[in-house]
Amino acid sequence: VQLQASGGGLVQAGGSLRLSCTASGRTFSRYASGWFRQGPGKERMFIASISWAGTITYYADSVKGRFTISRDNAKNTVYLQMSSLKPEDTAVYYCAADSSRHTTRARDYEYWGQGTLVTVSS
Repeated sequence: VQLQASGGGLVQAGGSLRLSCTASGRTFSRYASGWFRQGPGKERMFIASISWAGTITYYADSVKGRFTISRDNAKNTVYLQMSSLKPEDTAVYYCAADSSRHTTRARDYEYWGQGTLVTVSS
């Protein structure tokens, strides 16, 4: 499956953005999906994940209450709605998918998108 992330950009602190991850190539509705981010000089870290049916979600503590992950399997798309953005949210955001498990660990995901840059100004 091929993943295409989009929706990044420049936003002021306190603002909102919605990232999209659109899949092609296979039946995306059977894949758990996750969002990760990597800031300058930092390791890639887990942000949020969602089960293939959309019934189970996990969030990193740093984004709970501010970010919401969702999916529309009819559109082969997973979303990350980001609100109350902070400068420390600045990073390249990656979407990922896996057909065999719903996990928060980057190493468990089989497919990755190319990343979209989110910059939050203070």
